[in-house]
Amino acid sequence: MADRPRAVRADFQTFEPIETRWADNDVYGHVNNVVYYGFFDTAVNRRLAHAGLLDIEHGETIGLVVETGCRYHAATAFPDQLEAGVKVARIGSSSVRYEIAIFKQGEEKAAAEGFFVHVYVDRETRRPKPLPEAWRAELEGWMG
Repeated sequence: MADRPRAVRADFQTFEPIETRWADNDVYGHVNNVVYYGFFDTAVNRRLAHAGLLDIEHGETIGLVVETGCRYHAATAFPDQLEAGVKVARIGSSSVRYEIAIFKQGEEKAAAEGFFVHVYVDRETRRPKPLPEAWRAELEGWMG
């Protein structure tokens, strides 16, 4: 990620709203670095749920995060209204690499950008399983 230019809104097709909370700020007066990983997780899983792919309570397939990363560009703080751009960078047989950028509402350049990799597994056995065709078809539409 370090050799890529800073993400801009045009790099993403869709955005998820993210509201900061008072508790997100740290003693330095900005959103703490670890909170961004929660923003990433929320944005991706909200999109999956709204697309009808993720059944949090009863779905046979669940995603486990196996790798993450984040690059910070500008501070955000409560009560900022944020937006998360989400796209798919790579689809494997049972894994997906999501790329997410956090933007302050109305700003063109990302305040932070990151990625995480989900490996999709059987809920009961926790063993990797191939992505269902419906998932693959939907996620291919998220590729940037």
